[in-house]
Amino acid sequence: MGSRGAGTGMPNRRVVLKMSGEALASEASDETIDARVVERLAREISSACEELPIELAIMVGGGNIWRGTTGEGQGIDRATSDTMGMLATVINALALQDAIERNGRPTRVLSALHMAEVAEPYIRRRAIRHLEKGRVVIFATGMGNPYFTTDTAAALRAAEIEAGMLLKGTHSGIDGVYSADPKVDPAADRFERLGYMEVVQRDLRVMDLTAITFCRDNALAVLVFDVMTEGNLHRALAGDEIGTLIS
Repeated sequence: MGSRGAGTGMPNRRVVLKMSGEALASEASDETIDARVVERLAREISSACEELPIELAIMVGGGNIWRGTTGEGQGIDRATSDTMGMLATVINALALQDAIERNGRPTRVLSALHMAEVAEPYIRRRAIRHLEKGRVVIFATGMGNPYFTTDTAAALRAAEIEAGMLLKGTHSGIDGVYSADPKVDPAADRFERLGYMEVVQRDLRVMDLTAITFCRDNALAVLVFDVMTEGNLHRALAGDEIGTLIS
């Protein structure tokens, strides 16, 4: 599947892609889901699954529709607000499912919250079986618990299904992890590699602390890259030199 640096690449063929909800939105309008953006991402996902020997699962966020912390700031109970955010991820998961299947790739949406009419319940063995059959698995509702981000949920699911790597796709035009915000500090340096504890000690905030320490404890490598640049997803899945590798 290609190589990265000194002979490192995808440890195995099973990968979890963490995609934020904001990646599905349009910066040019007030639409929470931009059908053209979703279509492009779905086309890249389908093409990569066709051309590369991979099994792909996707954890999608819901921040384009609702964030738990937003509701809390408006006086809504945090647990309630987080649950609203989980439901937002289902909308995004269904949009992705529709677009990926229109591009010829079978998918299954698995939800941590019970909603039998629109998604299958998340069962670890079922998720693995879908992947083995060549289906793209889309995880919705995060972990199904308030107070946990979809970054942490993505790390948990990756460990559960024995994925070789977690891909963290950014949506803000930043192609990896930098020493500072490159949009504010043009002199900021991009890291090609980082250790888990470097991320914590430098307070780089590419993922929340719970997620990054979970990845460290479970030896789960994380690749941070810009998912919005066309072709980058294929490159990341192929194990090419791209973004920042945290291991």
